[in-house]
Amino acid sequence: MSTIALLVVLLLVLVGLLVLGALAYVVYRRPVLTQPLTVALAGAAVLVAMVAAVVSAGAS
Repeated sequence: MSTIALLVVLLLVLVGLLVLGALAYVVYRRPVLTQPLTVALAGAAVLVAMVAAVVSAGAS
């Protein structure tokens, strides 16, 4: 992978961590949102798995 691709991946990871932290804070402040956020995070996990599969296929 090129340097620019690695930097883009790093930025995506950092933004993802920031979003996860914000979601954790929202659930902490408003526990009634736990169920919708659980579904959203499960969807995000599927998206991450798909991106990882695409990246690994592109690297080979």
